[in-house]
Amino acid sequence: MKILITGGAGFIGSNLVEYFLNKKHEIICLDNLATGYMHNIEVFIPNPKFTFIEGDIRDLETCKTAVQGCDYVLHEAALGSVPRSINDPANTNSVNIDGFLNMLIAARDEGVKRFVYAASSSTYGDSKKLPKVENEIGKPLSPYAITKYVNELYADVFAKTYDMECIGLRYFNVFGKRQDPNGAYAAVIPLWVKNLLNHERPVINGDGTFSRDFTYIENVIQANELAAFTPTETIFLNREKYLSEIEEIQNSKSSIVAEVFNVAFGGNTNLIQLFEALRDNLAKHDKEIGKIQAAFGPNRAGDIPHSQASIFKANTILGYNPKYDAKTGFEKACEWYFQKYK
Repeated sequence: MKILITGGAGFIGSNLVEYFLNKKHEIICLDNLATGYMHNIEVFIPNPKFTFIEGDIRDLETCKTAVQGCDYVLHEAALGSVPRSINDPANTNSVNIDGFLNMLIAARDEGVKRFVYAASSSTYGDSKKLPKVENEIGKPLSPYAITKYVNELYADVFAKTYDMECIGLRYFNVFGKRQDPNGAYAAVIPLWVKNLLNHERPVINGDGTFSRDFTYIENVIQANELAAFTPTETIFLNREKYLSEIEEIQNSKSSIVAEVFNVAFGGNTNLIQLFEALRDNLAKHDKEIGKIQAAFGPNRAGDIPHSQASIFKANTILGYNPKYDAKTGFEKACEWYFQKYK
């Protein structure tokens, strides 16, 4: 198949590029290199099945050029980070909403088979229910969360109005190789790993009891493959099974593919446990790291106390069955970072 991966030079995108190239698919990578990097994809450049387009999803013509002849779109391009969105809501809105709409239009006009996009667990907002289930969300707590929810609304409308197949994947705190440890908006795991490798004390925001469903990158790759290639008929059949199992009545069978799925392991790790896991794994390579203690700072604006996913829907409809729990993922990620940066 010919697959367009937007944001393909970023953390998640480059891992998807690598996986689907290894599966012998033809890959088009679109990235403006604002938060992605050439060093993430330079190894793929000699591959005749790989094409890199440097361009911005905020330009509709660029989107239309990139999607030409593609069977599927995996839309990963976005400006991530809750703090970034609080500091610069206009730019986050422009990329995550205007750019998303451009990609939907381009995919619709090209007649792609399915549009799979990166949604976010931030959509659950102030909902206190655990575990998080797809049909119960709260009010967004940041500009970033608003943009990701708007993506879901747009995808649903395009599916129903233009008969597109759109699947959103609500990622829960994804981590793994190629996640950038540098910059003002580095995610917590690569940032703390960098601190520890430099023998610095990581700063825990709050008292360390906030918890997350940390999701290793290999689980995300599995979810994307299933979201793209699960046959439409299978989705319809399994959706009926899912609705019956959650005792939700549906008066008529829907012939539209407009789904959103949690992508996580379904676990729960608080920030103190995360710090200890990263420190102890890195200490296997450098004993001095084992002596480091965390520092504590104020809570971060826009953060929710706890996040844990139900993956029942993804399992029932797509057959999603994540292989890597957080503990195994932490081990693999720390090994990669130590080899990369020491």
